[in-house]
Amino acid sequence: MMITLLDYGAGNVRSVVNAIEKLGGKIKPVTKPSDILDAEKLLFPGVGNYENMIRILTEKNYIAPLREYLKADQPFFGICLGMQALFEGSEEDVSGNESLSMFKGRVNRFKTDLAVPHIGWNGVNLKKDSPVFKDVLPDTKFYFVHSYHIVPEDESVVLTTTNYDYEFVSSVQQGNIIGTQFHPEKSGNAGIKLLENFIYQKDLRAKKAVDIKAKGLSKRIIACLDVRTNDQGDLVVTKGDQYDVRDEGNVRNLGKPVELAKRYYEEGADEITFLNITGFRDFPLKDMPMIKVLEQTSKNVFVPLTIGGGIRDYTDSNGKTYTALDVASRYFRSGADKISIGSDAVDIAEQYLKTGKKTGKSSIEEISRVYGNQAVVISVDPKRVYVNSPDDAKKHHVIKTQFPGPNNEAYCWYQCTVQGGRKTRDLDAVALAKACQELGAGEILLNCIDKDGTNSGFDLELINAVRNAVCIPVIASSGAGCEDHFFQVFEKTSAQAALAAGIFHRKEVPIQNVKNYLLERNIEVRSTI
Repeated sequence: MMITLLDYGAGNVRSVVNAIEKLGGKIKPVTKPSDILDAEKLLFPGVGNYENMIRILTEKNYIAPLREYLKADQPFFGICLGMQALFEGSEEDVSGNESLSMFKGRVNRFKTDLAVPHIGWNGVNLKKDSPVFKDVLPDTKFYFVHSYHIVPEDESVVLTTTNYDYEFVSSVQQGNIIGTQFHPEKSGNAGIKLLENFIYQKDLRAKKAVDIKAKGLSKRIIACLDVRTNDQGDLVVTKGDQYDVRDEGNVRNLGKPVELAKRYYEEGADEITFLNITGFRDFPLKDMPMIKVLEQTSKNVFVPLTIGGGIRDYTDSNGKTYTALDVASRYFRSGADKISIGSDAVDIAEQYLKTGKKTGKSSIEEISRVYGNQAVVISVDPKRVYVNSPDDAKKHHVIKTQFPGPNNEAYCWYQCTVQGGRKTRDLDAVALAKACQELGAGEILLNCIDKDGTNSGFDLELINAVRNAVCIPVIASSGAGCEDHFFQVFEKTSAQAALAAGIFHRKEVPIQNVKNYLLERNIEVRSTI
């Protein structure tokens, strides 16, 4: 079966292509307007910013043929922005460019006190008996990552709804036209089944109304792979103790990145994060092994992939300049869904806090403008600084701690570090997180140098301090040593996700054991059995 792919050039479409090819389909990319009208089945994955998408569709003269194709009720599957484009416009778009306007209604930003973007695995309440959902079990969870949702005027187009503080429409269907807010290509076996049904079901039209309820948003369990070259020049997964990755002088080798990522996917990881901690010889796009890692991993791993390390502006040895957006774009096209910015975020936040002005040119601002803020993760590496009183650190966010310092200090603040924890800066983790949120970041990956490699549990005080200061999702990291540590972080903080590395690499605590432990204690997680 030939599937025509409308790839307008933003975000990760490699995973969609890999999923279709894995199912035996063939991809024909749209290169000119007439390719749309010639399509047997048209797949439109949209990632990033709505205004940017509509602008590109308009510039490429795709709007008119898309409308003609849709009005003929030809098979169409729109994903995320590809579905939102079916409506009359979005609060995210102030350009005045026309949308497809196939359905009455608009796209609005979430109005909730919950974290926005809405990121993670959530259930869908099925409203129609659709062939697209054939053999998909009730209460299956799909992967969402968005700040805006559709508000249709005509209820008859609603295929599913999802609960996130309130009920919103998460997919639509009218005849052969289908759209989902969630990402099937990032939703594991269930999402692949949805795509398979779209490819091979001859009649896609829904049969009757149904009302099948689902549960809500899951807490995410994320496997993290610290990747670097060892002394022999091989790319390996390693793990440090308080960021020291050497053991008796040699870099710890815990496996190969592509193989480990596949194992974690099969074991039920909800996301996989690659942190490239190699010292770059020139700049990341010449560090081709990580590009290949992403490309190879995305062929068999259908959950979100995050890549961090070296995403900043560069001038190479030949004097050619590459922006952080150039670097991020290459990673997205290679299979990444999100990029993580570490040390550079500290520099950017310091400059912003000093001037109080957004330049629009920082890597955080540029990448979020093109790909959406959900694509930008800020990786924070703080360490505790103990003080006797808040007056001893008036410039910083000081908390009273249950764990006194070496001289019985009752207070502390969390100092940001750069360069893998080797250098400290006069900036605290709360101020950094707030500044990066204002600049356009969509998620915080909250590490803790004091806890790294200790297996003593997450720093709950740090997590609460940051989570209470921002309205974007927070991923807890550093210190997990047993199943109960994951329960504690979800029970005692409002972190949306928890990340671990060493205990998963060494098989000390299998991912499924963590999920079973959480389910037994009424913490909602995605089942992979």
